[in-house]
Amino acid sequence: MTPPDVTVVTAVYNTMPYLTRCLTSLIEQTIGRDRLEVVAVDDGSTDGSGRELDRFARLYPGTVKVIHQPNSGGPAAPSNRGLEHATGRYVFFIGADDYLGPEALERLVAAADRLDSDVVLGRTVGVNSRYIHQAIFESTEPDVDLFDSALPWSLSNTKLFRRELIERHGLRYPEDMPVGSDQPFTIEACVHARRISVLADYDYYYAVRRLNARNITYKSRHLERLRCAEELVHFVARLVEPGKRRDAVLLRHFTLEVAKLLENDFLRLNRDTQDGVRVGVRKLAQEYLTDDIRDRLPIESRVRLAAARYGDLDDLLAVIRQDAQQGIPPAVVDGDRWYAGYPGFREPRLGIPDPWFEITDTVPDWLARFDTVSAAYEGGRTGAPALVVTARSPRPDLPTVTSGIQLSAGDLAGATLAVEADATGTTVRSRIPLKRVLAAIAPGGELRVVQAQVSAFGATGSAALRGPRQSAPLRTVVRHGSRLYLFTSTTNHKGQLVIAVAPVTPRRLMARLRRRLPLGGK
Repeated sequence: MTPPDVTVVTAVYNTMPYLTRCLTSLIEQTIGRDRLEVVAVDDGSTDGSGRELDRFARLYPGTVKVIHQPNSGGPAAPSNRGLEHATGRYVFFIGADDYLGPEALERLVAAADRLDSDVVLGRTVGVNSRYIHQAIFESTEPDVDLFDSALPWSLSNTKLFRRELIERHGLRYPEDMPVGSDQPFTIEACVHARRISVLADYDYYYAVRRLNARNITYKSRHLERLRCAEELVHFVARLVEPGKRRDAVLLRHFTLEVAKLLENDFLRLNRDTQDGVRVGVRKLAQEYLTDDIRDRLPIESRVRLAAARYGDLDDLLAVIRQDAQQGIPPAVVDGDRWYAGYPGFREPRLGIPDPWFEITDTVPDWLARFDTVSAAYEGGRTGAPALVVTARSPRPDLPTVTSGIQLSAGDLAGATLAVEADATGTTVRSRIPLKRVLAAIAPGGELRVVQAQVSAFGATGSAALRGPRQSAPLRTVVRHGSRLYLFTSTTNHKGQLVIAVAPVTPRRLMARLRRRLPLGGK
């Protein structure tokens, strides 16, 4: 019997009703069911997901295989179980709450055959404001390198893998990682692959953010995340020799998995947990955070990692509180060098080297740092809907040292209404038209960070606005054509002002009515 061209493996745990759309998108693939095998592993679901899998297996007995097992606590074990039963020339992994474009598998397999690729990435887009790093999908590339591209920022397993590569190197998911277990699998596959290709010509994969946000990644706790970050960093260190190549991958892990442990929500943890996280981060930084990685980190992450590495818990808390509660720290100018004046800068007791605080090469970005004073929706039914944002910089000289100041939602510029300086700082007021935002978003909605751009010293800098402190989310509904869209402006986990845009589905509308949520955040 001829093996199928591709086996799709999905680990399933309590993903109804999203699971139905996922499975339907697989069955309806243009590659045809005779070239397709679906191996779905039910990891002890309790919400009817197992029954839905069995229904699809009855309807499509030659295509859908279902395996039931007790809950394992994460996607690694069911993914490995699915690999054991895969017979296709290629293997594709899909999250059970996500779905594919109709031509996805046909295009991916054709590209892998044509280019002789071991790994193929198809463009991924977010649904329900889910953020997807897009740098790797800027253009179609027949051959990319893990160590010299944006690939380290897209290490999920939602790719096409040649099964012979997987079996030759014995690639499997580490089952002791409750979250992030797909990253070691993907990294090792990319290290061993003869060729990795990127397809940016079609929306292949739709990554869905669940409205109830109940999957394991959303729920994971700091100490669990620390353990997974440790596993990832140690895995890369064992796999790749020290040097630029290793740093290219570890930069991603220190920027995301490690630095995210020290974001503003760190302040809400109990002191024992805080110190446990700090000690773990300090060990990773001491052993693996090279000067090359340090110099490429965002300033907020860099300073927090410095505090964890060189200071005690109170030193780290002082740095985080500066961002979360006190506002933008002053810039310290020493000759032709600029530094961010965070707590700990040139503190003899700590002895943190100046480069951890240096911003000389990114002064325009530093000048673009603003705190949000207020954000409010205006217009609505009576006029052109817009988000009006007032933001403030602590620099009173900003209008004189810059040649332009503008606020934007992602890459969509707002209209500047006023720029006013006084003895203590500069205030900017801007209007962001919501209809223009809708004209540019993906069909499933998206998340946009509100940013400031300034032109200074011959360059243009940008920085995300820090969200208003202790502010409840603001919401409004806007019609675009025949559809309604929900706009939510809030402060994200990084403390930034963001706008989430999502189509108003019947399910979302009913949930909204149950909450009796007023329009315009009033």
